[in-house]
Amino acid sequence: MQLDIIGLGEPLIEFNQTGADGSYMLGHGGDTSNAVIATARQGARAGYVTALGNDQFGDSFIELWSREGVDTTAVQRHSEAHTGVYFVSHGDKGHVFNYLRGGSAASRLGPQDLHEAYLASARYLHVSGISQAISATACDAVFRAIEIVRAAGGKISYDTNLRLKLWPLARARAIVDATIPLCDVIFPSLEDATVLTGLSDRDEILDRYLALGAPLVVLKLGADGVLVATARERRYLAGRKVRTIDATGAGDTFDGAFLAATVNGADPFEAARYANAAAALSTEGFGAVAPIPRRDDVLSFLAAEDGQ
Repeated sequence: MQLDIIGLGEPLIEFNQTGADGSYMLGHGGDTSNAVIATARQGARAGYVTALGNDQFGDSFIELWSREGVDTTAVQRHSEAHTGVYFVSHGDKGHVFNYLRGGSAASRLGPQDLHEAYLASARYLHVSGISQAISATACDAVFRAIEIVRAAGGKISYDTNLRLKLWPLARARAIVDATIPLCDVIFPSLEDATVLTGLSDRDEILDRYLALGAPLVVLKLGADGVLVATARERRYLAGRKVRTIDATGAGDTFDGAFLAATVNGADPFEAARYANAAAALSTEGFGAVAPIPRRDDVLSFLAAEDGQ
C-alpha cells in the first residue's frame, strides 16, 4: 500500500496548562506526529515511523493514531525506554515548553531500525530538525530514511523546527544546511530562519534557502501568514483571523495540511492558502492535536471568509 505522507520523529505526551491556577490538560504532541495527524484529518493516507515505550503513554499514542487513521506498521515498542513527555505553560510572551525526554524510546531509534520497504512506499517523507536533534542515532536515521525515500522516487518535506535545548546552534546549522539540499519542500519559521541563517530580511532568507538547493521554500510567519518561494516566483499570503487560544502545534498543522493539499493536486500557493486556514483554526482550542481541523471545517472556513 502506498502512503501519501509518512512522518518520522518523536511523539510526546503533552500536559498543557489551561488555567492560571496551574491546572494541566493531558494530550498528545510531537511535531511530526502532529503533522501526520493533520494530513490524515485532511483525507490523506498517513503513516508514522518511531519508537514508543512499552508504557501507558505509548498505548495512548497507538490508540490515538488508530482513531485518526494513521498507519502504525513501522512503530516499535521498547520495554527498557519510556515515551517522552512535555509540558506547555502560557504567559505574556507566548507558550513555553519543558521536556522530559532524555533516553526516550524515540531517541534510541537508529538507521538499523528502519523498515525500508515501508518508507519506500511514501509519496512524501516528513521530518524535522527535532527528529534529528533528539540524538545522534536519530539524526542518522533521518538521513537514511531520506536516502531510502529518494531512491524509491518519493519526495522529502522538512520543518527546521529549531530547539536549542536539544543541540548547540553550530550543530543545528550544520545539520539543517546539509538536509535542505535533499528536500523538495522546506517549512522554516521566520523565527527559526533568523537564528539559523543570521539574516533578518525575509527575501534574503528565501534567497539563501533556494541557493542551498530547496526548490520550494515555505517561510512561516505565524499569525502574519506565509511567504511561498520558488526559483521563479514568490508570494505572500496573509494569515487568517481567528480567536486564538493556544498556538501549540499550529506550525505542524500547517505542514500537514500543506502536504495533504499538495498530494491532492494543489499548487504550492493553493496549498499554502489552505494550510493557512487549517493552522489558524488549530489555534482556537488547547493542545497540539485536539483542535486540528478536518477538511470539511477548513473548506467551510475558507468559503465563509472568501464570501465576505
